[in-house]
Formats: sequence, structure tokens, C-alpha cells
Amino acid sequence: MSQTKTYRLTVSGRVQGVGYRYFVEDSAVFLGVKGFVRNMPDNKVEIVCQGDEKSMEQFFTSVKKGPAFARVDEIIKDRISNDINYNSFEIKY
Repeated sequence: MSQTKTYRLTVSGRVQGVGYRYFVEDSAVFLGVKGFVRNMPDNKVEIVCQGDEKSMEQFFTSVKKGPAFARVDEIIKDRISNDINYNSFEIKY
């Protein structure tokens, strides 16, 4: 069994008002990635995601592409501690 890793992604570009959070949630559920996604006041999106290495790499590829009307300009990826074990993936408001 692979070791669980947790990351914080900060996504910038045209990622609010285009269905990006719903796309991220669908991708996470499909790949078995846990955590959350939320809009930030600076028009960026924050994703905290947790999963095994293979699932996470597929997830990173998916969120970089985004849905049709989104434009991802930059993703800042930081590895963070596994202090919290997420049981699902959700959109936070």
C-alpha cells in the first residue's frame, strides 16, 4: 500500500465562476483523492488534497487542465503534514 501524501495547491488564472471547483471535486471523487476545494478572496482557488502517489499525480494532471471555460495559469504545490485524515472530498463555501 502506498503512503498517503497531503498537498496544498494554490491555483491562479480564470478559475472562479467557470465550474472549476465542481470539476476538481468530480476528479477527486473519481480518483479516490480526499480533501477540499474553495474559492479564495484573491480570485485564486485553494485545494487541499490527500491520497496515494499514483492518484495524486493523476489528480494534479486533471486540475491543471480544468474544465472547458477555465484557464489555469499557475499552480503552486506545497507538501503539508498529514495531521488531518480526510474521509471525503468536498467543496467549502
